[in-house]
Amino acid sequence: MIIYVVVAPSDEAYDKSGDHFDLKRRLENLSGEPCLVLHNLQVTRALVDELQPKAIILGGFGDSFEEFDVKSFYPLEEVVKTADVPIMAICGSHQLLGYMYNIDLHSVPELRDEPMRKLRPSEPDLADYHPGYFKEYGFYPVNIVKDDPIFRGLPNPFVVREAHYCEVRAIPPNFELLASTDECHIQSMKHKNKKVYSTQFHPEAYTETYQHGKKFLENFFRISFRE
Repeated sequence: MIIYVVVAPSDEAYDKSGDHFDLKRRLENLSGEPCLVLHNLQVTRALVDELQPKAIILGGFGDSFEEFDVKSFYPLEEVVKTADVPIMAICGSHQLLGYMYNIDLHSVPELRDEPMRKLRPSEPDLADYHPGYFKEYGFYPVNIVKDDPIFRGLPNPFVVREAHYCEVRAIPPNFELLASTDECHIQSMKHKNKKVYSTQFHPEAYTETYQHGKKFLENFFRISFRE
């Protein structure tokens, strides 16, 4: 079994975040394992210990961090930091992972978005959320800066889906940088001692034309299950 975690600030936001069946089936086909979809408020260390998943994927989200109660992340942080299970964090969850390892969540009243930068006068706004801020939105080439099994069979650069205006500002202690773009330095990182990866891009949003995200996820599942 694998677990896909939908990160949302409330049950209502979870219900509005979309039909997860297609993604569930996509992950099941890639991993060869059943996929259980859960809201982050449902994920606890006790549940993970009971279910013994082979991997956990923390999904991307477009909600601003200001919409979340920081205390709602405490159980998920315990799972990320203490459970012996491979983890992949995507987009908003990549940023959340950065917060979990860069600061003490228990010491701050809230988390805030960290935008890449504001738009320059000649630049178009590529998406209708957070107007006035630069966004990587669409399929972009991402540069591999450190060899890792997660990139096996991929070219350098590889092309994957992006949909974000924020970023992780600093590599956390015990993490190493894996991939970058010109505008977003920390596109992918991993823990030096654990099977914990994160990506600013969306590997799960591959298409018939752009297949590199599929290979990236296949590599993650191979690392998780067999290495």
